[in-house]
Amino acid sequence: MRYNGAEVLDVAELDFHAGSLVSVVGPNGAGKSTLLGIMAGLRERYTGRCRFEGREVRQWARREFARKLSFVPQSLRLEFPFTAEQVVMMGRTPYCDGLFEAPEDHDAVERAMGVTDSREFRRRDFRSLSGGERQRVVLAAALAQEPAVLLLDEPTTFLDIKHQLAIQRILRDLCNGGMLVVAATHDLNLAAAYSDRIVVLNRGRVVADGPPSESLTAEKIRDVFEVEAYMEQTPEGGSWIRYAE
Repeated sequence: MRYNGAEVLDVAELDFHAGSLVSVVGPNGAGKSTLLGIMAGLRERYTGRCRFEGREVRQWARREFARKLSFVPQSLRLEFPFTAEQVVMMGRTPYCDGLFEAPEDHDAVERAMGVTDSREFRRRDFRSLSGGERQRVVLAAALAQEPAVLLLDEPTTFLDIKHQLAIQRILRDLCNGGMLVVAATHDLNLAAAYSDRIVVLNRGRVVADGPPSESLTAEKIRDVFEVEAYMEQTPEGGSWIRYAE
């Protein structure tokens, strides 16, 4: 992928499979958002191939593709006075055939808002919500879409610690149920704690791809992020990254 002649992404090959929670990490400008945008069918001017279920992403009908895959951006701006519940109902758009929502649409919205702990502000104007509340509503809209694949760009942005952990547990449960979740994130410790696999990008290229213990080593963090890090063991047997002062 190139922007104004500059190469921003050059991936030889990446495969993603159902039932996996994959974190994509890297410094600013590494190509994380570009990769997700291509996978979501939002970036068309790329070379090479990007296939979903054996079919090139560009060849999918938009409505059919939206029933399979949902994308959660870093932020969403709305200029009109939609309530939080109405925003979540927008996730049902790929299934709507008329002017009125079906009972299954309302059921999907109710489940999604329950999972994301957003029912309490369902009647509030979306524009009045805090950044963290908006993030939960947007995730609920994506879940109401009932996709097989969920792509997220910085899903814990604006969230407090409680809801950061809650969202990660939700994503983990979704994967355990068979969904593919791919999330770009800057939080290496959350990625290490919850991911099955971590893809490390640097300057548009994949420099590591594997389990957290293999992808996030002190040497790799130093090479990619240009900071000194120390790997510590948690009581549960996982890894925790501590940065040098």
